[in-house]
Amino acid sequence: MNTLAAVMQLLVAVAFVSIPVVRHRFGPVAKAAAEAELRRQNVRPEVLAENKIRFDASGHETAAPVTVAAVMTATAALNLVGADLAQLLTWIFSSLVVLMNVAIIYSNLTAVKSVQAAFRRKGDPELTRVEVAPFLRAAEGAFPRWVRVQTYLRNTVVFGGSAVALVAVSLA
Repeated sequence: MNTLAAVMQLLVAVAFVSIPVVRHRFGPVAKAAAEAELRRQNVRPEVLAENKIRFDASGHETAAPVTVAAVMTATAALNLVGADLAQLLTWIFSSLVVLMNVAIIYSNLTAVKSVQAAFRRKGDPELTRVEVAPFLRAAEGAFPRWVRVQTYLRNTVVFGGSAVALVAVSLA
């Protein structure tokens, strides 16, 4: 059962690493599409760089998912060697991963409102003129269609893999 938990944790780790990989690969295309939308809205595209708004996998966009992947990999290793601490850490980290993924989904579902609020907080009058919904649609539309499928698959792996890992260590 510990091996099953470890395999699920490794799948969750891969799922989290897929986030910055996709953003790194397609972020520049999404940025170009967002800038084109800003031009359509008569907003200078340079306002994004001036306010440090990025579409790639820089900073926390990589650090957070890679940290999650590292923690899940370490916990998987503890499960594989049968460490006494593995069950407790699985309960803690798999539960946290589920909660983090819920927060990610919520953030995606409320992106328009949160980006509008973030633009207001920046205090740049040009950013407050941005029609956020079409801006985000343009950026999202720059990603290949398979990324949406990958997102559903990632969520399924994170939720399902975490649940299976929790059940597995409970039965071990």
